Amino acid sequence: MLADKRITVTGGKGFLGQHLIRKLADYSCRSIDIADLPQYNLTDLEDIRRMFDDTKPDIIIHLAAKVGGIGFNQEKPAELFYDNLIMGTQLIHEAYLRKIEKFVALGTICAYPKFTPVPFKEEDLWNGYPEETNAPYGLAKKMMLVQSQSYRQQYGFNSIFLLPVNLYGPGDNFDPRSSHVIPALIKKCFDAIDNHSDSLEVWGTGRATREFFYVEDAAQAICMAADLYEKSEPVNIGAGYEISIGELTELIARLSGFKGKIVWDSSKPDGQPRRQLDTSKALKEFGFKATTNLSTGLQKTIEWYRQNRHLLNKK
Repeated sequence: MLADKRITVTGGKGFLGQHLIRKLADYSCRSIDIADLPQYNLTDLEDIRRMFDDTKPDIIIHLAAKVGGIGFNQEKPAELFYDNLIMGTQLIHEAYLRKIEKFVALGTICAYPKFTPVPFKEEDLWNGYPEETNAPYGLAKKMMLVQSQSYRQQYGFNSIFLLPVNLYGPGDNFDPRSSHVIPALIKKCFDAIDNHSDSLEVWGTGRATREFFYVEDAAQAICMAADLYEKSEPVNIGAGYEISIGELTELIARLSGFKGKIVWDSSKPDGQPRRQLDTSKALKEFGFKATTNLSTGLQKTIEWYRQNRHLLNKK
C-alpha cells in the first residue's frame, strides 16, 4: 500500500511524528511530507486546503493533536475539544472531497469509558462516558471514528482509526506544563537530584495503573496498519500490560539515580483508575506486536533526557 505513494504526516514535527517519519523511510514511499505548525494551522480550513494543494498526498496519516497531562486537561478543556474536533473533521472531509486513497486517523485511549473492563477491548469503546479530566480531548478524537465509519458506509472512503495507549520515549515532551506522566517523572527526578532534595512530590495516590507504549513500537504499528489494514473498525495499539503509577515512579527514580523519598499528593486527581489494552486485534489484522519492554524503553528515554536536558531547559 505505501510503496511509491505520496505520504503526508500531520504533526510530523512532533514526538511521535519524528519517529514515524524515520520508520516510513523503510517503506519505499515516493515522498514523505510534513504538515505542521507554523507552516500549516490545521484548525484553519484554508491552511488545510493549501496543505493538500502543496503536498498532493495519496495517503494522510493524521497525528496532529493538542494534548497534555491532567493539569493541562483541566486548564484548557474547551481548546482541547475544539482544536482536536475541528482538525479531524475538516481533514477527513477534505481528504474525501479530493479522493485521497487512504486516511489513517490516530485516536486516543482517553476515548474509552472511565470504568472500562480491563483489558480494554475495542467493542467496549461506547459503553460509558470517558474519565472526566480527559473527556473533552477523548470525545473530540473519537468523533473521527464516527466520521471514518460514516464516510466509508456512504461514500466508500478508505479510512482507518487506531487507538494508541500512552506513549513515551526519546524526544518526548518534557515541558512540565503539558507533559505526560513518564517525562514529567523523569524531569522531577533529575530536578530533585540537581537541587539535592531528599523528597519528590507526585500527584495522586500512586494506585492508578497505566500501560505505556514505546514510541518506536508505536511508529512501527502505524506503518503496518497504514500498509495492511483496510477496515473502519477501531484497533488498539499498545504493549498489552499495566503498571501502577507507584511502581512506575519507583522504577524511574531508581533508573534516574534519585534515592530520596516519594511523597504522594492525594489531593490531586489520579485520572482513570486503570488502563490496559487488549492488543490481540492488531496482531490478528496486521501482524503487530510490541517488542520493547518497559525497563529498556525507560533506560533509553532517561539517557536521551540526560544528554539533551540542557538544551530543553534553555527553551
